[in-house]
Amino acid sequence: MKSRVIIVLLFLTAFSAKAQDLTGIWRGYFGKVIYTRDENGKRMAVPSERYKFEVQVEQKRSYLGGVTYSYLSTVFYGKASAAGSFNKQTSFVSLDEVRLIEVRMVGLEETCIMKCNLRYKKNGEEEFLEGTYVSYNTKDSSDCGKGNVFLRKVITSDFYKEPFLTRRENEKATPPAVSVSPTPAPKQPVEAPKEVAKKPAPAPQKKNTPQKSTPPPVKQDPPKLEVRPSAAPKLLQADSGKKNIESKKIVVVPKVIATRENEVVKTVTTNANKISIRIYDNGTIDNDTISVYLDKKLVISKQRLTEKAIQLTLELDDSNDFHELVMVAENLGEIPPNTSLMVVTAGSKEYEIRVTSNEQKNAVIIFKYEK
Repeated sequence: MKSRVIIVLLFLTAFSAKAQDLTGIWRGYFGKVIYTRDENGKRMAVPSERYKFEVQVEQKRSYLGGVTYSYLSTVFYGKASAAGSFNKQTSFVSLDEVRLIEVRMVGLEETCIMKCNLRYKKNGEEEFLEGTYVSYNTKDSSDCGKGNVFLRKVITSDFYKEPFLTRRENEKATPPAVSVSPTPAPKQPVEAPKEVAKKPAPAPQKKNTPQKSTPPPVKQDPPKLEVRPSAAPKLLQADSGKKNIESKKIVVVPKVIATRENEVVKTVTTNANKISIRIYDNGTIDNDTISVYLDKKLVISKQRLTEKAIQLTLELDDSNDFHELVMVAENLGEIPPNTSLMVVTAGSKEYEIRVTSNEQKNAVIIFKYEK
């Protein structure tokens, strides 16, 4: 009996392992660990500055391939190709950066690549990769340091989705169309009603009776129809006025908002009645151009981001307590994606919001008024 239970448990664990698919976008951080001494002279590990880390990976059986992004912001980053493996039974993930594809770092004298040893974990619907890394200099393979890695599976990218991810999404979307094919079944029930319809059809007497009965109502209908046209225009005029008033409240969603993904970057809750917004280029000025929609209405059209602020003012009160600001990338500039720095002043508080958008995703900032 015990052997049967063990076999069942092994089967279940093997089944759950097969269900694991790491294909997708993983985002989090990595941080170097510096070793120092405490007051007693004991050696201790201290985490240093964290860097953002995004991994886009495709899994084929146990093989992993993809790209990584190491960055402080989406303007200054390093992109590398990556390869590795996934052991479904132990949930162990090995992922190594193979070579640098693109480096956009100011004042960077040396570049390093990482080798990550991670463990796959799942908590409810959330999926994680956690572990450590070591890094090596690309010039002389000298040690660049080591530290911890934390990644969470997400839907969107801070940069853009690689072609292998969009291809996989399209493959998943196609199977439902195949299930529509079984249409021959309804042909049989359609034939049955035809036989029933033949029985009531041979009733020629009904065709004669309406011809005799129709003339009297025609004589009675004209006076009714004469009354209706005279009253109808007055009602239509009154209704048309109301419709015009209501139509002003209805805002048509612009195509650039309806067809792109809209990601909420920040929600600002304030008791200030007036909010000042200034928008700058974040980092290198590379001809990023944006449009801004406030509550689905265009307020800034195709303006280039520079070191000089694009300014906007909002008013909030009890009757106007919610605003939705959508920032749309009109281009990706010379250094993709489109990035900007938004400085929001609400009363005595000031917020710095770093906004990233591209041709697939808009950035949304929500403003709420609360006394």
